[in-house]
Amino acid sequence: MNIFNVLTLIGGLCLFLFGMTVMGDALERRAGGSLKMILGKLTKNKMTGFLTGLGVTSIIQSSSATTVMVVGFVNSGIMTLRQSIGVIMGANIGTTVTAWILSLCGISSDNFFVELLKPASFTPVLALIGTGLLMFAKSSKRRDTGTILLGFATLMFGMDTMSSAVSGLADVPEFQQMFLMFKNPVLGVLVGAILTAVIQSSSASVGILQALSVTGGVSYGAAIPIIMGQNIGTCITAILSSFGTTKNAKRAAIVHLSFNVIGTIIWLTVFSIASAIFKPAILDKSASLVGIAVAHSAFNIACTAILLPMSSLLEKLAIRLVPDNKDKEVSAELDERLLATPAIALERCNTLVCEMAELSVSSLKNSMNLLRKPDEKTAELIRENEEKVDHYEDIIGTYLVKLSRHQISDSGSAEVSKLLKAIGDFERISDHSINILESAEELALKEIKFSSEADKELDMICSAVSEVLTLAYKSFVFGDMDAALRVEPLEQVVDTLHDKLRNGHIKRLQSGNCSIEAGFVWADLLTDLERTADHCSNIAVCVIDANNNNMNVHSSLKSLKTDNKKFDKMYEEYSNKYAIAD
Repeated sequence: MNIFNVLTLIGGLCLFLFGMTVMGDALERRAGGSLKMILGKLTKNKMTGFLTGLGVTSIIQSSSATTVMVVGFVNSGIMTLRQSIGVIMGANIGTTVTAWILSLCGISSDNFFVELLKPASFTPVLALIGTGLLMFAKSSKRRDTGTILLGFATLMFGMDTMSSAVSGLADVPEFQQMFLMFKNPVLGVLVGAILTAVIQSSSASVGILQALSVTGGVSYGAAIPIIMGQNIGTCITAILSSFGTTKNAKRAAIVHLSFNVIGTIIWLTVFSIASAIFKPAILDKSASLVGIAVAHSAFNIACTAILLPMSSLLEKLAIRLVPDNKDKEVSAELDERLLATPAIALERCNTLVCEMAELSVSSLKNSMNLLRKPDEKTAELIRENEEKVDHYEDIIGTYLVKLSRHQISDSGSAEVSKLLKAIGDFERISDHSINILESAEELALKEIKFSSEADKELDMICSAVSEVLTLAYKSFVFGDMDAALRVEPLEQVVDTLHDKLRNGHIKRLQSGNCSIEAGFVWADLLTDLERTADHCSNIAVCVIDANNNNMNVHSSLKSLKTDNKKFDKMYEEYSNKYAIAD
């Protein structure tokens, strides 16, 4: 083996790792909807969690990515520590899929159809299709599919290049001696752990081991301990990811580490005893690509079979290793780790915006109730909610901007735009609740009374605004398109009410039935209520736009009002419902 073989080996390794990374990232983006669906079905049942981890990791081809996601979920409060344990165990089995795919490189046959299964035969076709999709497809989903195919082709080409480069090592005595040394189980575990910790991927390190196995110098006796060590090395990613997180998130990383360490200790002990007593002949045989895939799967399944029933003990061990402290911890509302999986990050943002919406809508309704019945506790709650809403707008807006810098799907990009617009409107609704609260407090403090006619008018417009708030909330949180279409006609009615009530107020001023001081408060109230309805309209139109894959608000509003019999009918319905006598 000369310097050119070494350079070829390095190039093949780089292509292999690059292809795996590109393919994994594209798979995460392409499977975004599936990840959300799978996550939504999570329960406290450990078997469901196990299947979830298995499914997600099989999709994205990376147990490291799955465990980092889990740490982020626990840190954000999306998932409990108990739920995370099953997911982590499932991820360990899901990651073995890569080794089975790579084992296709070892196919050798004179049969035409069997030869077609060899990656060297079909990856050029996949690369061609992938390049075509990447260059000419307009849809982000198709481009992601093209990236997956190109990443897979690059990965396989790198695997073949590595295998070709190391084939000359079969005749190098030093190489043979090195792998004889790895027959020491403890040394083999250490090597596997260190290699995997460096490249932070057990799938990649197993692939490298499979490439080296083509030399015939890697025996099963050396390969099995290395595979065991690889499971420990892959924990480094989750451990690093847990720095600066909550106690439970750190515990999730510890569960991952302890699961792999305990499993390795148990099966390494069994392996060492069996080797010493029975001396199986297979341990001296050269490992094949398929054999390594079998060993990798068997080891992970065996670890899970033993430790899944003992998951509660792993939880207690993690709590013992990362004990509680007296200070109360707050889960991270939006975890930066989730940015690695945009679909999940976006789902988390949507959840927080829905919480923000509930706070804003309830505060506005509560503030209108205070106009009739002052209450200090309700007033304090409205102010607390306003602070929370401001906080939500700040963190969600910042997070969404960061998220938009990642590669996300077209639908994801539209969702980001929708949320960015909505948080501004919900924040302004919350501001108006404070303004109405201050008007209510001014009325109570100065003992200002409206005329009976003004009281009736105020009740009417408050009822209309309360209804438009409910419709906007339902349209956003539940995606209720019928509610969304009803917002704009009602908002138009609120605008009409605002003009009529303002004109009525001027007449009362002129006739002396209303004081100037009461008039100022009245004008402020009308402005806040009318603008609240405007923000509800913005939110509903945003929902309609997102549903129609169109984010042009002005064109949407125009189309809603122009030659629209349904709009006219709803407008007439609300006009009659909230009619004020001239």
